[in-house]
Amino acid sequence: MRIHEIHQQLAGLGAKPVHIGRVTRAWLQGQPLDVGTRHQRTEDFLPLSVRNGLPSVSDTIARLVRLRSEHPAVDGSARLLVELADGQMVESVLLPRDGLCVSSQVGCAVGCVFCMTGKSGLLRQLGSAEIVAQVALARRFRPVKKVVFMGMGEPAHNLDNVLEAIDLLGTDGGIGHKNLVFSTVGDPRVFERLPHQYVKPALALSLHTTDAGLRRALLPRAPAFDPAELVELGERYARQVGYPIQYQWTLLKGINDSQDEMDGIIRLLRGKFAIMNVIPYNSLDDDEFQRPEAERIHQIMRYLHENGVLTKIRNSAGQDIDGGCGQLRARAERVIRERQHPAPVPPQSRCAEQP
Repeated sequence: MRIHEIHQQLAGLGAKPVHIGRVTRAWLQGQPLDVGTRHQRTEDFLPLSVRNGLPSVSDTIARLVRLRSEHPAVDGSARLLVELADGQMVESVLLPRDGLCVSSQVGCAVGCVFCMTGKSGLLRQLGSAEIVAQVALARRFRPVKKVVFMGMGEPAHNLDNVLEAIDLLGTDGGIGHKNLVFSTVGDPRVFERLPHQYVKPALALSLHTTDAGLRRALLPRAPAFDPAELVELGERYARQVGYPIQYQWTLLKGINDSQDEMDGIIRLLRGKFAIMNVIPYNSLDDDEFQRPEAERIHQIMRYLHENGVLTKIRNSAGQDIDGGCGQLRARAERVIRERQHPAPVPPQSRCAEQP
C-alpha cells in the first residue's frame, strides 16, 4: 500500500488537506489518529464524518505492519522482526541515539556476497505506506529522530516508494532532511532524481573496495561503476546539498583490509566532503567471511585519520544477537519451515518410545 491510498481513504470520508495532515502526523508519531493537544478536543479539528470513519482508517494502518518479535542488544539497539499484511517479514532496527534503520524491500536483488538478505533474492517491494509504518511502529517504543534506509533491500530498486516515504518523513514526520539517509550501492537514477526532490536526504554509498574488479565480485548485480566514478558522483551531490557523503565499507578479513586498499581510500577520499564508515563484518561460526582482529581495525582507523580521511567504526547493531541484516528474518523463516515440514522421526527413536 502506498501513502496516497491512505490519504484517499481519508478524503473519501470528507477530510480536507488540513485534516489529512493532522491524522497523518498522529500516525507517524505512533499515536492514536484522533489525538489532539491538551487544550483541543477531536471535535474541534475533525469533521464528524471523519471522526466516525477513523476506526476503518486505523484498521487499514494496523494491517500494514505488526511486531512479530523484539530482540534487544547490549549496545542499546533492538532488532524488530516486522510482519507485513501478506505474512512476509522484514527487519527494522532501533539504534542508539534515537535512530531507526528501515527496510525497503523483502529480500534484495543485488546479491552482495557477504549479505544474508541478498541470499534470498528479491521477493517483493514495500509500498511507501509500509515503509513509513515501520517508523510509526518504532515510535511506540522510543523517539525516532533519524531514519536510515539501510535495512533489507536496495532503496534505488524501489525508488518511487522510498522517495515518497522520505518526502513524508521529512515533512509531516518531523525528521530533519540530513537525518534521512538513503543508502545505495550506486544507481544512475539516484543521482538524477535526488537533487530534484523537495526533501533531499543524506546519501550513503556502498563502496567496500577501491578495486573495480573486486567490487563486481562482492556486489555482483550492482551497477558497474568504477569506484572513482562513484566517489565523484557522490562528491557532486554532497556539495549540492551541504552535508557529507557517507561511504560504507564492510571490512572483510583478507579481502578488503589490506594496505593497498587503505592507500586507495586515501587517494579517493582525501580532501572530499565525506565520511568513511568502516563496518567490521558480523561473523558467524560457519561464515566464509570473517571479521579482522580488533587491533587491525584500530590500525586502519588511525591510518586513515592520520592521512586526512574522516573515519568512523560502525559496528552492526546487535552484535551479541547475531544481528547482521537479514539474519533475524532468516532464522524466523527457518523456524516456520521446520514447523510446517517437521523432520521425520528416525525408526530407532519410534522403537524406543514403544512399550
